[in-house]
Amino acid sequence: MSIAAPSRPAAESIDWRPIALLILALSALRLAIAALLPVTQDEAYYFDWARALGWGYFDHPPGVAALGLGTLLEPGSALAARLGTLLAGALTLVVLARLYWRAGLTTTATLASALLLACATLPGLIGGVVTTPDTVLALAWALALHEAERALGGARRRWVTAGIAVGIGLLGKYTMVLIGPVLLWAILWVDPRALRTRWPYLGALAALLVFAPNLWWNASHDWLSLGFQLGHGLSTELAAPETLGAGTMAHSGPQTLVERLASLGGYLGAQLAFWGLLIPALVMALRGAGGAPPRPPLIRHARALLIAATLFPLGFFAVIASFSEVEANWPVVYLLAAPALLAPRLLQRPRWLLGGAGANLVLVTLYAVHAASAALPLPDSANRVLRETHGFAALAEVAAGLDAPVHADRYQLVAMLRFHAPRLAATTSQWPGLHRPSEYLHGRIAPRLDPARIDQPFWLVSRAGHPPALPGFRVTERRILQDCAGQPLHQGASAPCARPLHVWRLYRYAPLGD
Repeated sequence: MSIAAPSRPAAESIDWRPIALLILALSALRLAIAALLPVTQDEAYYFDWARALGWGYFDHPPGVAALGLGTLLEPGSALAARLGTLLAGALTLVVLARLYWRAGLTTTATLASALLLACATLPGLIGGVVTTPDTVLALAWALALHEAERALGGARRRWVTAGIAVGIGLLGKYTMVLIGPVLLWAILWVDPRALRTRWPYLGALAALLVFAPNLWWNASHDWLSLGFQLGHGLSTELAAPETLGAGTMAHSGPQTLVERLASLGGYLGAQLAFWGLLIPALVMALRGAGGAPPRPPLIRHARALLIAATLFPLGFFAVIASFSEVEANWPVVYLLAAPALLAPRLLQRPRWLLGGAGANLVLVTLYAVHAASAALPLPDSANRVLRETHGFAALAEVAAGLDAPVHADRYQLVAMLRFHAPRLAATTSQWPGLHRPSEYLHGRIAPRLDPARIDQPFWLVSRAGHPPALPGFRVTERRILQDCAGQPLHQGASAPCARPLHVWRLYRYAPLGD
C-alpha cells in the first residue's frame, strides 16, 4: 500500500539560473581558497592514503582516501589533491538545492537564501575546501535526506536509494549511522504505515551491503578502525593491535559535575561559533519563530524530516559531551538541514543574512591569505592555521637533503614530510612506540619499520627536547630548526623571533657498535 504523493513544487515558481550562478560562485570561491591555503597536517595524512586505496584504514573508512586521488596528478600540490573535495562540495550544494526545493522553498529568493546560509557558516565555507571525512559525510547525508524526503512524500521505493546513500556515508565516516534514528523519527512522525511495507527494510539492507566491504576489512583487521573511533568517541581505553607495535590508547573525558557542565557548555558554544558573523541573523530568525508562519511554508513531511535531521545530531552529541570529549565538528551535519528551516524567516531580514554571510566569506578568505603569507598581525592564540601549515615545506626540503633515511615520531610530521617532498615517500615512515599509532604502522601506505632489522644510520624528526631513547641505537648528531611566522626556517638553538611556531629537532641515530 502506498500513500498519495503530495503535489510537486511548481516548476514555474522558481528561476533556476540564479541558483546555478550562486552554486558556481560559491564553488569558484572555494576553488580560490583551495589554491591559496597550504595543505593541513591531517589532509597530508589522508592524501597519503590515496596512494594505496583500500576498504579501510586505521583512523577512518575509505571515503576520504578516494577524495585525495588528485594528489596522483601532481604530487605535492594542495590544489590538485583537493580536486575531489571541491567536486564533492559542489555536488552537495546541488543536492541541497533540490532537497530544499522539494521541501517547499519554491521561490528563487528563499531557495537562494537557504543555500547561502548552508554555505556561509564556517564549516560550510571550509568543508568544500579542506579534505576531511566530513566532506564525504556531508554529500551522503544530503543525498540520504533528499531520497528520504521523496520516500516520505509517497515514493516509498526511494527508501532503497536512501539506504544506498547511507551506505556511501558510512564508507566516509561512521557517524553517518546517526541518520538511522533521524529517518526512523521522521517515519514515525509522518508515515508510520511505511514500517509495514518492505521498503524501509530493503533500504536498511542496501545500506548494509554498500557498507559491507568496510565491515569485512574491520573484521579481518581486529576491528581496528571501528574500535579506534568507538574509543575516541566514548573516551574508553583500547589496546592497539600488536601488529601496530603500540600499547594502550587512552581517551579521557570529564569526570566531575563541574567538568561535565563545562564540557557541555564548550560543546554548545562551539556549535554557536560555527555560525560566525551570521549569529545576529540567526538570533533574529529565532526571535521571529513564534510569529506568523513564513511564506511559502515547508511541506509537512519535509519539515518533520528537517527538524529531526537538525535536532537529533545536536542532542545526541550534547549527551555524549556530558561524559566524553566531543570534537566540535562531529554534529556538523545539522547545518545541512537547519538552513531550510531558517531561510524563510531570514528572508524577512535580508540585510542581516547578506551581511553575516559576506562577513564570514571575508573572514575565511583573510584567514586563508594569512595561512599562505603570515601577513596578519594575529596573536599566537589565533595562529592555529599557521601551526597547521607553516614551515613544513622548508622542513621537508631539509629532510630530503640529509645523508640517511628520515623518519618521525608523530604521524602528522611523517605526512607533511612525505607530501612536501614526494621523493621521501619510498623510505620515510613513523617510528613505532613513541606516539599514538597510525596507518603508517600498518605497512601499506609507507614502509613498516622494524627496529630490530635496521642496521644503518637514520634521522628522526621530533618536537621532543631530548632525543627519544631507542633501544639498540645511539645519537650521533643533533640539529635544531626554528620556524617563525613569515621567516625562512632557521637552524640553531637561538630563535629569530619571540615565539616560534615550531621548534623541530633532528636526531641522527646509529646502531650501537657503529
